Amino acid sequence: MQKTRSTKLLKMIILALLGTVSLALIFLNFPLPMLPPFLKVDFSDVPALIASFIFSPLAGVVVIAIKNVLYLLFGFGEPVGVAANFLAGVMFVLPVSLLYKRYKTTKSIVSGLVTGTIIMAIGMSVLNYFVLLPIYAMFMGMEEFSSIEAVRQVVVIGVLPFNIIKGIIVGALFIPLFKKMRTWIERERTTFAS
Repeated sequence: MQKTRSTKLLKMIILALLGTVSLALIFLNFPLPMLPPFLKVDFSDVPALIASFIFSPLAGVVVIAIKNVLYLLFGFGEPVGVAANFLAGVMFVLPVSLLYKRYKTTKSIVSGLVTGTIIMAIGMSVLNYFVLLPIYAMFMGMEEFSSIEAVRQVVVIGVLPFNIIKGIIVGALFIPLFKKMRTWIERERTTFAS
């Protein structure tokens, strides 16, 4: 009983720490040339991937949620942008972690990264077209998003290519990082599984 309680507490502490690291990484961002400047690449989904590999896909979602709640609470972002970041993170991290949980190979991670990138790119394009950009136009007074044609252009020449490029960049960083951390991740996963 005591061991179970201390294991749960340790898990909560690790998730909180990974969420905080994720928050710090969101500030190390950069725009991509020839794309809208409000779209910035960051590596804040990497700690969520690590959490999902150690514990479960849901743990990755918890880390993404912690990052976004802290980002909002500290006043760094507004609700629509934070919601978009949360949704994009979940669309990217879940496919990777679900495939890794099932097969536990580097090949499954690569397949997951490709799948996650495609899901994120298509999902965020649809969400931006129908929900997020119209909300920005309505509540943030952004006139440039008030017409359907303007929203379509932003999605086709901005959101869609951005999310594809972001997935490729994050994946290219994560694969060598995972290879270096694989032994530790597997040891931690075994520790928390027992």
